[in-house]
Amino acid sequence: MAPVQRLLRASASGGAAAAAAAAAAARRRMSTAVAPEQTPAAAAFPFAAAAGRARQRVAEERNVQWVFLGCPGVGKGTYASRLSRLLGVPHIATGDLVRDELASSGPLSVQLAEIVNQGKLVSDEIIINLLSKRLKKGEEQGESGFILDGFPRTVKQAEILDGVTDIDMVVNLKLREDVLVEKCLGRRICGQCGKNFNLACIDVKGENGLPPIYMAPLLPPNNCMSKLITRADDTEEVVRNRLQIYNDMVFNVVLGRYKSCTMLICSVGSQPVEGFYRQQGKLLEFDLPGGIPESWPKLLHVLNLEDQEEMKLATA
Repeated sequence: MAPVQRLLRASASGGAAAAAAAAAAARRRMSTAVAPEQTPAAAAFPFAAAAGRARQRVAEERNVQWVFLGCPGVGKGTYASRLSRLLGVPHIATGDLVRDELASSGPLSVQLAEIVNQGKLVSDEIIINLLSKRLKKGEEQGESGFILDGFPRTVKQAEILDGVTDIDMVVNLKLREDVLVEKCLGRRICGQCGKNFNLACIDVKGENGLPPIYMAPLLPPNNCMSKLITRADDTEEVVRNRLQIYNDMVFNVVLGRYKSCTMLICSVGSQPVEGFYRQQGKLLEFDLPGGIPESWPKLLHVLNLEDQEEMKLATA
């Protein structure tokens, strides 16, 4: 069986090298055919068959396959969706899969509504079920490549994913937790057009060795202002509970009440998952310096994708 051509083979500390290799991959197609591979993960999980068949495609059809990880509300969906448009690959967000299922009144909708409204994490079984359906749909539509958002969360999930497809790079976003909470509480959705906005104006001074952060509000137009609604899970109690559950899973320790942890740096993804991808030379850690205007150009820079953005703007 021909070996899978990995797009990234950087050193464990080579975040910049990983980004450069991944960016180069974004500008070219792979040239090696890939043979099917049978693994225990492929046999045990429902999405494995669809993902495994994707490995059999002629490799020149293969686009980038990236993962964005982050604390709830850190902005991984924002940057993953922007990159998906820039690179022409689908953005698959587990949060969107859950919300779509909630809106569908399907068999999982009642169970999911209770989980989400209580700020709990959705189980592996449910996420894998939803991801299975999405991958199958994408395969049927001839999609190539993807950017996963919010999956995997655990080493077990990463091993399942690694057994059925190739992940080229994992972008590990970071944001101060006090800023993260304020950002989540400012989120609003227009009940008419469905667009997302944020009313929070975050201006945090640098202290205790942490840099200052400024995030301007993302205000809606006048015709949306009176139609803004707050998501049911964007109350302070739910936000803090969701982060506490997430961080307990991430660090495998009891962090205590967030009143005493307001300056904690909220690492994206669990440390074991970070280590899993760091050992493969695929982990790129990125500290968000501010809002979109401040963070987007710097993210493109570390990904070595400025030329891609310029070409797209030139042809728009």
